This record gives sequence, C-alpha cells and structure tokens, in this order.
Amino acid sequence: MLAIIKTGGKQYKVSVGDKIKVEKIEGEKGSTVTFNEVLFLGDEKNSKIGKPFISGAKIEGKIIKTAKEKKVVGIKFKPKERYKVKFGHRQIMTEVEITKIKN
Repeated sequence: MLAIIKTGGKQYKVSVGDKIKVEKIEGEKGSTVTFNEVLFLGDEKNSKIGKPFISGAKIEGKIIKTAKEKKVVGIKFKPKERYKVKFGHRQIMTEVEITKIKN
C-alpha cells in the first residue's frame, strides 16, 4: 500500500517500512506519531484521492531520532557598497519509520 502524506508544509510518498526525514516533530525517541493529513491511498487494484484529505485515514510511525541537518550557507552581497554577509542555518529534522497505514 502506498500513501502520500502532508507534514511540515511538504508532501511525502510513503509505504510501510519506509524511513523519512521530516521537519521537527515533538516527541521522544521511540514514541509513536500519527499523520492525519493523508492526500492519497492506493495500490495496484484500488485507490482513494482526498479532497483535500481522506477522512478517517491515518498513517502511524515511530520516531527514530531527532538531529540537525547539514549547514546551508547563504550570502548577502551588494556591489559597490562594500557589503557582504555570510550566514548559515541548520534545520532540526526528525527521522520517522512508517509502521502502519490505516484506511
């Protein structure tokens, strides 16, 4: 079974056993997370498409770890003004393993 979920303003294609990295989710390592915003459920024989979400569908997962990603570097620059600023950002991400897909 395949599902498309929405979390953190992004959409992810998942199935049972997949490990995905999403933006920070509150919870301890090993705790269960439920995703209620399911956009699509389906397999080879039948499928359901939400308008915008499928009512009653839930995806459950287990938190594996929460850590910072690699640094993303940005630069602000204005020519002829001697202005240059370099900055970095490390986003906190949560790795989740999908355990159940419920209709």
